[in-house]
Amino acid sequence: MDIRPIKNDEDHAAALEDMKGLWSAAEGTPEYDRLAVMIALVHDYEERRWPIGKDLDPVQAIEAAMEAEGRTKSDLAALIGKSRATEILRRKRPLTLGMIRKLNKAWHIPAERLVQEYELRA
Repeated sequence: MDIRPIKNDEDHAAALEDMKGLWSAAEGTPEYDRLAVMIALVHDYEERRWPIGKDLDPVQAIEAAMEAEGRTKSDLAALIGKSRATEILRRKRPLTLGMIRKLNKAWHIPAERLVQEYELRA
C-alpha cells in the first residue's frame, strides 16, 4: 500500500482524486483498506488545515478562518465586497447565499457553519 502523509493542499487534492476510484471497493479487499486509511488521512488534514470550531457562529467562523490562514479584512473585502465585509464583521448585515458560496469555495469554511442564524447588531 503506497500511502503518503498529506502535507499540503496539492497532496490533499491528489488524495481526494485517488479516493474517487476506491469508493466502490468491496469490504475486506486491499482497495477497501486503502480507502479507509485515505479517509483517515484526509480527515486529519482537513481538521488541521481548516480548524473551524463547531460552536462558532458564522461571523466567528469567518474570523477564525481569517486568523488561521493569515487573511485580512482586505482579503474578505476582495471576496465579498468592501462595504459588505465591514457590515458582516460588525454584524450589521447577514450573509447572503452568494457570500456563503464564495466563502465556502474560496476559504473552505463549511457551508453548514455559515448558514446558521446569528445575532445582528442595530
